[in-house]
Amino acid sequence: MTFLETPIEKLPKVGPRYLARLKDLGIKTVKDLIWHFPNRYEDFSQVIPISEAMSADHKTLVNIIGEVVDIEVRQLWRGRLRSITEAVIEDDTDSIKAVWFNQPYIADQLSLGTRVSLAGQVTINKGQHILSNPTYEKISYLTSDFQHPTSNFTHTGRLVPIYPETRGITSKYLRFLIKSLVPQIKALPDPLPRAALAKYELPTLAQALYSIHFPESDHEVDVARKRLAFDDLLLFQLRALLDRRHMGSLTAPQVSFNKDLITKFVSGLPFKLTDDQRRAAYEILQDIERPFPMNRLLNGDVGSGKTVVALIAAYQTMSEGFQVVFMAPTEILAKQHFQTITSLISNFQFPISKQSRKEFPIKVGLLTGSEVRQPRRQDVGEPTEASAWHQENRSMKIGLLTGSEARQFPVDITEEEKISKKLIQSKIAKGEINLVIGTHAVIQKDVKFKKLALVVIDEQHRFGIKQRMKLLKDISNGFVPHLLSMTATPIPRTLALTIYGDLDISLLKEKPKGRLEIITQVVSDKGHKAAHEFIKKEIQSGRQVFVICPRIDASKVEESDMNLKHRIPELKPAPKISQTKLLWQDVKAVTQEFERLSKEIFREFKVAMLHGKMKPDEKNKIMADFRDKKHHVLVSTSVIEVGVDIPNASVMMIRSADRFGLAQLHQFRGRVGRGEHQSYCLLFSESEHAGRRLKALEKTSSGFELAEIDLKLRGPGEFIGTKQSGIPDLAMTSLTDLDLIKKARSEAKLLLKEDPTLKKHPLLLSCLSQMQKMVHFE
Repeated sequence: MTFLETPIEKLPKVGPRYLARLKDLGIKTVKDLIWHFPNRYEDFSQVIPISEAMSADHKTLVNIIGEVVDIEVRQLWRGRLRSITEAVIEDDTDSIKAVWFNQPYIADQLSLGTRVSLAGQVTINKGQHILSNPTYEKISYLTSDFQHPTSNFTHTGRLVPIYPETRGITSKYLRFLIKSLVPQIKALPDPLPRAALAKYELPTLAQALYSIHFPESDHEVDVARKRLAFDDLLLFQLRALLDRRHMGSLTAPQVSFNKDLITKFVSGLPFKLTDDQRRAAYEILQDIERPFPMNRLLNGDVGSGKTVVALIAAYQTMSEGFQVVFMAPTEILAKQHFQTITSLISNFQFPISKQSRKEFPIKVGLLTGSEVRQPRRQDVGEPTEASAWHQENRSMKIGLLTGSEARQFPVDITEEEKISKKLIQSKIAKGEINLVIGTHAVIQKDVKFKKLALVVIDEQHRFGIKQRMKLLKDISNGFVPHLLSMTATPIPRTLALTIYGDLDISLLKEKPKGRLEIITQVVSDKGHKAAHEFIKKEIQSGRQVFVICPRIDASKVEESDMNLKHRIPELKPAPKISQTKLLWQDVKAVTQEFERLSKEIFREFKVAMLHGKMKPDEKNKIMADFRDKKHHVLVSTSVIEVGVDIPNASVMMIRSADRFGLAQLHQFRGRVGRGEHQSYCLLFSESEHAGRRLKALEKTSSGFELAEIDLKLRGPGEFIGTKQSGIPDLAMTSLTDLDLIKKARSEAKLLLKEDPTLKKHPLLLSCLSQMQKMVHFE
């Protein structure tokens, strides 16, 4: 076991009381502790005379040095405040009172005559200047440099690091633990080659770690952060390049590009493709011709038409006799794909082989989580002029396979009859169903494929890596299927180079021609009434409305708890807020909004409610009724997928829009504007003066422009989910640094060119292995 792998409980001053709390911070080993970096610094490097502190403004941070000339403890019995320790500190210029709450032991540590350094906030109470709850360090005349007494300080007299904390674990305690490890930190070996350090003017790992915890200047902090972030970015790039190499070593089914077939398919679509759609489709069709698996991300702005691009590739794949899977994160989205795809391909057939002109029907299956259906064979009618080249026998089988039962119905989905779920699975296993659309149900162990060649994953970040890999491991006849991931969240360039560095990316920025621009407006408190009146007029004109309520953020609760902790240090740790409790809080919030809208503001209209505690069947019925215009207004939490196309919905009203990121607000906005009617997005703000983020939404409809703004204002966590990713904080911050990312990518390519297996760099290889276990991009 190496020094860095040492369990944290092996360190002095880490007993059972602190162990559990350290683990709450993710600190289980010495490495976790050393890599628990400060999130800010308090500058106490300038020691000032007490006379200057006595004239400071209220809440000014100061650092003084003086002698304890008086100290006493007063006992109190007022609630949680049990004692006050008061000391008078004096230097050659003046004296000041320092006060600590519920810390009577300080009187024993700071006896009369003790020379001490104190850092803290000056408060003014009844005209008297007081140091409130300051951090202190005793000065020893024997061990300190008398001329420069702060040179050996840890908690005062310098740039003092402030760490992410939890109840019972203070920054002072963390500084104490890390300071005891300084000799070992300075002896750590460096995983980077010396040539790389010199090329990019980076400090050694040991220097960077020491400087980030105990810096002498802001410049030292910046240099240390750059080095440590470079390490993480380099590992991301190495992993991406190795993953790409691995994919290139696998064998995938080669799907020949039949230009005539695709031209006829595209000409039969009820709309004209954009240039971006044509370009992306061509890139994908070229990828699936190759003998190794495609790994491409189709990154399309809201409403840019990703599904039809994927369908072109699916159609070509099925024409070669292979199977295709479309995977969506929710049952609602799966059914949307089902309806969209079946309507687009109902008039199309393809030959059973290149040699035969005989055609057979496209057979589609839908698998979600609650039910199973399959339609009877039925003719779909006479071919349109665009598809007149097809032969007779245009029947089409559509199946829906979810979790518990099976039903079959004709294409128009008006009649149903139950069938066996096992029969649907059997048809998939025999290759009798060409296209399977579904949720996570498609990766259940009892679903087998005969010739799976293409996997399309919509909103791929909503699936875990294990879920995505499960489909790719479904090797049929020795082949690994091609993978096309899709997302409607525009990805900034820097993230594309790092988080998605192993993927080829196709961009869809154009919107279909003829689509009206969505008018977006920020609504302050004063404008709520007018906005409600405007919505009523839209409903009276026959339109429908989405209302989104914000999620409850657990971190806000935690932050308020932390603030309370600083005021009353002896409080016991508050229980963690569970996801279940948060979900119920969301339900409460949306229920209150539903009651208010249905009984007060829109009482003359039909208002429906959607939230995460409803059963799937109930949610599906509400969405179906809304689509069928049985409800005028749908009130929903932000966690509910409202991505179904409702062409008649013309207003997206978002409560407390300040709480959402731009990317998410842009997604919500994209739920309207899908029909022929002018649509609107109303952002209800909690402040009178809307911030830059909300104003940016008013000015631009480009998701890619908004993504770059959001990245700068709110950071990468908005796009990849900080809490789930496991990405170190410094690396997260540096995901906006294009120059550093390019340097890391360049170095990664050079290292792998010279040492393809990294055997010559064992420390770097070990770091890469650890990163692969910890970091997951979901």
